[in-house]
Amino acid sequence: MPAALPSLLAWLAVLLLGRAHPADACSCSPIHPQQAFCNADVVIRAKAVSAKEVDSGNDIYGNPIKRIQYEIKQIKMFKGPDQDIEFIYTAPSTAVCGRLLDTGGKKEYLIAGKSEGNGKMHITLCDLVSTWDSLSPTQKKSLNQRYQMGCECKISRCLSIPCYVSSSDECLWTDWAMEKNNVDGRQAKHYACIKRSDGSCAWYRGMAPPKQEFLDIEDP
Repeated sequence: MPAALPSLLAWLAVLLLGRAHPADACSCSPIHPQQAFCNADVVIRAKAVSAKEVDSGNDIYGNPIKRIQYEIKQIKMFKGPDQDIEFIYTAPSTAVCGRLLDTGGKKEYLIAGKSEGNGKMHITLCDLVSTWDSLSPTQKKSLNQRYQMGCECKISRCLSIPCYVSSSDECLWTDWAMEKNNVDGRQAKHYACIKRSDGSCAWYRGMAPPKQEFLDIEDP
């Protein structure tokens, strides 16, 4: 046996083992719930009543693509098409960014994701999916109009203090820096980034609609 053959075989074994065990992780960058709302095609309040695994075509190698199909009961649509959402699709596990929902119709969710048309949408682990009861009163109120008022604004995550805005249409999200990497902190629960009359953006706190004085003010 040539001297180089054992090392070559060992290298091939490592390569094959690496392919046999793909990385079982899905990472998502933290975003403010308003950003998740603005980025989504569809935002609904709903219950999942059943789930089953279905085929969704084939990959480039001819292997079937598996997805979980949730049949849902839509309670309210905050953003999306005129047609109610009947089915939500996601990858079969969190390792490949799938989002698991409790079925049985008892737990209500706020769900944001991408439209697939014909009463269907798709969600991933990186989309906004929260139990309805976990939302603050301000978050629930903001879903109707407040978040939409700031979709032209930019929300930037502050990683460490001090941090500064780079433009007038920017709101600094400081929960990550001020509350030890908390993505569900004070600003996430109680604030919305609102675009004002002069084109600038600023945080607005509370459930009441922004007053005209706030919208017309020139300085953040």
